[in-house]
Amino acid sequence: MKVILVNGSPHKNGCTYTALKEVEFTLNKHGIETEMFYLGTSPIAGCMGCGVCFKTGKCVFDDVVNKFLEKIEEADGFVFGSPVHYAAASGALTSFMDRVFYGRRKLFSNKVGAAVVSCRRGGASAAFDQINKYFTISNMPVAPSQYWNQVHGTNPEEVKKDLEGMQTMRTLGNNMAWLLKCIEAGKNAGIPFPENEVITSTNFIR
Repeated sequence: MKVILVNGSPHKNGCTYTALKEVEFTLNKHGIETEMFYLGTSPIAGCMGCGVCFKTGKCVFDDVVNKFLEKIEEADGFVFGSPVHYAAASGALTSFMDRVFYGRRKLFSNKVGAAVVSCRRGGASAAFDQINKYFTISNMPVAPSQYWNQVHGTNPEEVKKDLEGMQTMRTLGNNMAWLLKCIEAGKNAGIPFPENEVITSTNFIR
C-alpha cells in the first residue's frame, strides 16, 4: 500500500512539510509506503475545462500536474497539504487540484483522501473544508482524526511546539493506515467496492 503526500506550499521544508512529515512518519510505522510530492514554485495554471485530457490522458499544460497524474494509479491514498492563504488553500494547490481531479473520478474512487492545513492563526477550517470537497465528489473515503487536521505556527519550530496539532497529525496517520488496511482486508475477503449508478446530472435551471 502506498500514500502520496502533496506539499502545496512554496516553502519546500516549511510548516506544511513539517505537518505532512508527522503523518508520513506515522504511516511508515504501520508499514505503509509513502512518497512526498512537492509542487515547487513555478506557476501552475488553472483548469480551462478544454477537455483535451479526456482524449490524451494528459493535461494540455505539461507541468507538475502531468507528473502527478502518472502516479495516481500506483497510490492507495493521498494527503494534500497546504498553507492557509486568506482562509483558503494556496493558489498553487487549488489550481493543481482543479486540474488533477477534473474528470478523473474513476481514478480516485475508493482511494483514501485526507487534507492537512497549516496557518499562523485563523482560516484553517475553511481551507480544510475546501480541500475535502475534492474527495467527497470523487467517491473517496476521507480519513478522520481527533480534530480538524491543522497545525499552527510561523515556522517549523513553532509548528513542532503545537503539541495538539502534531498529535492530530499522528492520529490522522494512524487512522489512515487502519482504513487502508481495512479496505485491503475487504478486498482479500472478496468484498467488492460498491457499484455506482451512472451519474445523472440535473441542472438547476431547466
